[in-house]
Amino acid sequence: MLGARFDFDLHNERRLAEHLGSSPADTLARFRHVVNSSTAPFGPVQAWLGEVVVHAQDIRRPLGIEHTVPMEAATSVAVFYAGRDFAVNSKSTAAGLRLVANDGPFASGNGPLVSGSTLALAMAMAGRGAYCDELNGPGTETLRTRCGPAAPDDNQKGPGE
Repeated sequence: MLGARFDFDLHNERRLAEHLGSSPADTLARFRHVVNSSTAPFGPVQAWLGEVVVHAQDIRRPLGIEHTVPMEAATSVAVFYAGRDFAVNSKSTAAGLRLVANDGPFASGNGPLVSGSTLALAMAMAGRGAYCDELNGPGTETLRTRCGPAAPDDNQKGPGE
């Protein structure tokens, strides 16, 4: 990231070029070679779990692919997002709101209530405004405005992504 001057798109472009094979079959073979790798980027594990959960939903939802994110994973991501701004401004997005999951133990903050599934709360904190349609409570519209405008394809990107 430092070499790309914290330009996420440039960083991703460089990493993709680094890992592409000479053919789709070669790229798949390279991917399969590292599937069980235990190397990981620096930073909190919950941040990288959030990357997996959020971006997997970014892909699944528009394609209509149903998937249940394990509650332990969704809760871990929601707790992390409510507690700090890292890859996204999730803590800032949730500031001044009381977020309460209706399907698990997650609860955070003070202020107008926003309730819904743990996953929908985490996705909204990650800037995915379309998930606000699944949330209820007097703080929901505040949260929606902080997510930014919803993209036509289900708000694929959040602020700064």
